[in-house]
Parts: sequence; C-alpha cells; structure tokens
Amino acid sequence: MRVTVLCAGKLKEKYLYDGIAEYAKRLRPYVDLRTIEITEERMKETPSAAEKQETLRREGMRLCAQIPQGAYLIVLDVGGTELSSEELAAHVEQICVAGKSHIVFLIGGPFGLSDEVRRAADLRLSFSRFTLPHQLIRLMLMEQIYRVFKINRREPYHL
Repeated sequence: MRVTVLCAGKLKEKYLYDGIAEYAKRLRPYVDLRTIEITEERMKETPSAAEKQETLRREGMRLCAQIPQGAYLIVLDVGGTELSSEELAAHVEQICVAGKSHIVFLIGGPFGLSDEVRRAADLRLSFSRFTLPHQLIRLMLMEQIYRVFKINRREPYHL
C-alpha cells in the first residue's frame, strides 16, 4: 500500500516536523509513505472574492497535477464528513479490498481549497468543524494514518 500526503506549504515549526517524522518512522512497516509539498500561492492582504477564488484555483491546479492517476483521493476539508478512527480504518480497508493500492491525502493551504479540488475528491474528510492550522493538521493526519493501520492489523496502540 502506498500513501502520499500532498500539502500546500512547507512545515515551519520544528516540533511539528519532529512529530511528523516520528509517525513516518512508525508507519514504515505498514506503508510506502511519501510526502509532496508544493509552494503555497501568495494572496494579497485584503483580496477580493474573485482574487481569492483565482488564487485557490491556481493552487488547486498545482495540487491536482501531483495526484497519480488511479489513486484514491481523500481531501481534508472542514466541510467534509467526520469519521471516527475506526470508521476511517474501515474505509481504508474497503479501499484496499476494492483493489486500490495508493491513497493520497490532500491538505490545502491556509486559504482553503478550490472547488475543483473538492470535486476531484473520492472522500472529503473533516477532522473537526474547528478551524485548525493546516500545518497542525499534517501532524494530526499522520497520527490518524498510523492509527488506521494499527486498527486494521488489530494491533494495540496506546500513547
């Protein structure tokens, strides 16, 4: 199984980088994990609605260009479906049973996602209705991916 975490923006905080690196290390026995970062699109201080949409569209096009053909795309989106860890694990298991061998988790930049990215998703997943920093979501996502594979292998997991 291949898992790609596709993100707009680079990590800036060492504590987030260290936490993500720890979960990446823990995931090695379970998946071929890759991370792809694209540069965030710049936006004016006070953009018009049209300027914001255009910026999101450009960033979305660059994100979508990184998604391998045939991959199952899970987009992290505050307006998406909220799942428990067990429900996400069951969903990932169903993806595998259906013959998909590559899952891409996509995290947009600080301004959100374009409608094109949302439409491309096989699943729009929300971690919470809270607004959370996209860099923090990366750490939370890595923990949940690790938890999913522990659950699906029926292995204990306690932190």
